[in-house]
Amino acid sequence: MTKVTRRRALQLVALSALGSTVSGKIAFAQGASAKWDMPTPYADGNFHTRNVREFVAEIAKETSGALDITVHSNGSLLKLPEIKRGVQTGQVQAGETLVSTLANEDAIFGFDSIPGVATSYAQSRKLYTAARPFLEKRFEKQGMVMLFSVAWPPQGIYAKKDLASLADLKGTKFRAYNPATARFAELIGASPVTIQAAEIAQAFRTGVIDAMITSGATGVDSQAWDYLTHYYDLSAFLPQNVVLVNKASFDAMPAAVQAILRKAAASAEERGWANSALLDAGYKKTMAEKGIKVQPAPPAMIADVKKVGETMAAEWTKRAGADGETILKGLS
Repeated sequence: MTKVTRRRALQLVALSALGSTVSGKIAFAQGASAKWDMPTPYADGNFHTRNVREFVAEIAKETSGALDITVHSNGSLLKLPEIKRGVQTGQVQAGETLVSTLANEDAIFGFDSIPGVATSYAQSRKLYTAARPFLEKRFEKQGMVMLFSVAWPPQGIYAKKDLASLADLKGTKFRAYNPATARFAELIGASPVTIQAAEIAQAFRTGVIDAMITSGATGVDSQAWDYLTHYYDLSAFLPQNVVLVNKASFDAMPAAVQAILRKAAASAEERGWANSALLDAGYKKTMAEKGIKVQPAPPAMIADVKKVGETMAAEWTKRAGADGETILKGLS
């Protein structure tokens, strides 16, 4: 058997269980390939998007093109708040979302966004390891398979002025991107305004928001130096993105293709966490070179975050119940 013939035979084996579902049965034309759509919220230059594209490329290679996943970046197909629902309903077969944006439907999804609980990559990885079984169970009940998760760099405060403490942000319009950052804004006396990553620059330029808490990655992606002057390196928490697959679509794959998806996901998770940590210092360096005053958080700000974090941790544990307590024990 020639190399081309062997490759085609392997492709046909994979295709024997790929395609669209009709009344629970697989139906597609011989020689076709399964095509999936995968929306993501962030621009092509973002490290999460680059990681997802590597993940997709590995799958295409390992399945000899039998599973073709098209990445729709920067919210071009579905916006961030729509992605999870799109995967759940089968509107799309896969997607990437910020897991903490789902915390209003289940507190467990906000495990990663409590200020002061996990402030380093090592702590965040331990927290995620403890949380993953609970996340997987919840997504499975909703008809999805969780493939992997990657942390953003630590979150710091961006402002247009010098800050001595979080009290200096009282009365400001503060960007929120999940329930936790909205609550954070309330607790420091600011007004939370929900703004997606792609809209940050315009929101600052038009006065919709005055300050925010986010990573160096988002600062660079949104070119924060064009409309902000200060960044305080706070390391408050490290929120995470998750990659989800519609369970019916996943179950339609033959075991060999499911294994390829799992293997590529494991590689993407390790690569993503490593890149996040590696790039963190570079993001802050870039912002400093572009004119932002990058500095450590002052002691009073650190004390304020600790106090706010204690309140938020108590509130989260009450909502998350026994599962939440088990997750937090994973840090000990």
